[in-house]
Amino acid sequence: MATEQPTIDRTAVEQFQDRVFEAALGTFTTYAIHLGSRLGYYDALAAEGPSTPVELAAATGTNERYAREWLEQGTVSGVLTCEDPDVPAPERRYALPEAHAAVLTDPDSLDYLASLPRTVVGAVSIVDEVADAYRTGEGIEFHAFGADMHEGQAALNRPLFVNQLGEEWLPSLDDVDARLKAGGAVVDVGCGHGWSSIGIARAYPEATVHGIDADAVSIDRARENAAASDVGDRLTFTQADAADVDGSYDLVTAFECVHDMSDPVAVLSTMRSLAAPDGTVLVMDERTADSFSPDAGPAEEFFYGWSVFHCLPVSLVDDGVGTGTVMREATLRDYVAGAGFSGVEVLPIEDEFFRFYRLVL
Repeated sequence: MATEQPTIDRTAVEQFQDRVFEAALGTFTTYAIHLGSRLGYYDALAAEGPSTPVELAAATGTNERYAREWLEQGTVSGVLTCEDPDVPAPERRYALPEAHAAVLTDPDSLDYLASLPRTVVGAVSIVDEVADAYRTGEGIEFHAFGADMHEGQAALNRPLFVNQLGEEWLPSLDDVDARLKAGGAVVDVGCGHGWSSIGIARAYPEATVHGIDADAVSIDRARENAAASDVGDRLTFTQADAADVDGSYDLVTAFECVHDMSDPVAVLSTMRSLAAPDGTVLVMDERTADSFSPDAGPAEEFFYGWSVFHCLPVSLVDDGVGTGTVMREATLRDYVAGAGFSGVEVLPIEDEFFRFYRLVL
């Protein structure tokens, strides 16, 4: 006798099909935005105004037929507009709306988000290696994710660091603000391309900042960015494992990197030793929920996306602890206690994606 098969809720099936389809559309838009940024299309449209495919190709040194397809895709996906859709294809003029230009063309602006598609592209660029890591349990070195990952990640945080870090976040800590205004010394652990270090040096003309990162390419880029800035004489950068650094500093920072560390307790312990007796240790990391919930919302979904493809594999290198992006406050408190700190103060700095911790010596 045949077993009766359960009835599938067709509405639920179709709703999920719609979600998968929308996700695929979003993926194409993500890659198209990255492609447009990489080829200079958005900058050209912002500078030149409405352009034909021929004009855009000439301005960017690209092929007209490819430019035309990209312009049409950008229009149907809502990124661009077309002034005259009924004329022959090569003659149509396409524009980048002003509001969209604010998001896609100024890397120092808090509105800028063209770096997000680039970082996503970098995170999923080695999906074969990530799949292998899921089978073996091994980690993946940060540098293996390539230029799109480290360039995109640096650009993603750059507006925050050059605008808010020294102008809002650090000034909210009265004692830190006073020490840095008086010429304090800062060590920036996991500095990446150096934008956090540059942001601090710009805000505090008397302070000196030493950036440390284990990734050689990132340190090279940090040195280039410092040399091109107006504060390069007060910045130094060293490629090193943070756990191997010594010195004494008024402020010790780690911006959005503790969750990536294979051995966060060892690094936090070093950070404690780097702080002067009346110094401050400051950690910024993701503003995760207190506990797992299926209904946690889009920010948590966003964090898990990064963790699945990038941060968890990176944090499992060398038999690492495997924290991943979704480092909850309780987890950090455990690491901090293991590193010898006496406590953690969650700072009243409001940000949608980040939480700030002052570690009590």
